[in-house]
Amino acid sequence: MKFLKTVLKGIGWGIAILCVLAAVVGAIFAFRGYWIYRDALEQTPIEETIATIRSKDEFVTYDELPEIYVDAVVSVEDKRFWSHGGVDFWAVGRAVWTDLKTMSFAEGGSTITQQLAKNLYFTQEKKLERKFAELFMAFRFESCCTKKEIFELYVNTIYFGSGYYGIYEATEGYYGKSPSQLTSYESVMLAGLPNAPSDYSPDVNPELSRQRMNQVLNRMIKCGVITEKEAADILAE
Repeated sequence: MKFLKTVLKGIGWGIAILCVLAAVVGAIFAFRGYWIYRDALEQTPIEETIATIRSKDEFVTYDELPEIYVDAVVSVEDKRFWSHGGVDFWAVGRAVWTDLKTMSFAEGGSTITQQLAKNLYFTQEKKLERKFAELFMAFRFESCCTKKEIFELYVNTIYFGSGYYGIYEATEGYYGKSPSQLTSYESVMLAGLPNAPSDYSPDVNPELSRQRMNQVLNRMIKCGVITEKEAADILAE
């Protein structure tokens, strides 16, 4: 019994030490990330970045986007987009657990705001300090933009494959129309492309893009924005 208590006490101390070390290492990477974030803002202030994007003739406003396109993007990319403050801590916790099990960066848990921050300011490099920089920048975007403005900036800058950047180029390039004229089928199709645009591009792999579309529809059903009947009707367009 005494031996068991000694073992348990030793395990407790070991866990405590590991927790302290993890906190110290996390603080170091957070500090590095903060300075990466500060350097990025010094080079290009966030107000300047936003103004540059909005000044483009092809900039598409939130009100020009079909509601089903917005629902599809939020469902498949960031289902708690409208309620979180830039970081979805539930998704982060799930991603950390997955990464620990696989011993890799298999899952990122990034929100739409974080993806926007990464795409506009940072590289795709999977380093912890860069991830912290992305978090700081996401909070900055949330503090100076509304959710609709963040969504606008996101869809106007992401890559849709086949050389199309932004929702305007994508709708014109793939369907020869403006975003406001998209059908439900086209809206859902486009919502799934940015996850892997080179692979899912309808011009490159129509079958794979349709499989991705089915994934988006299933996510929309799970999120409660459409029914199974509505999903079937969209596929039948």
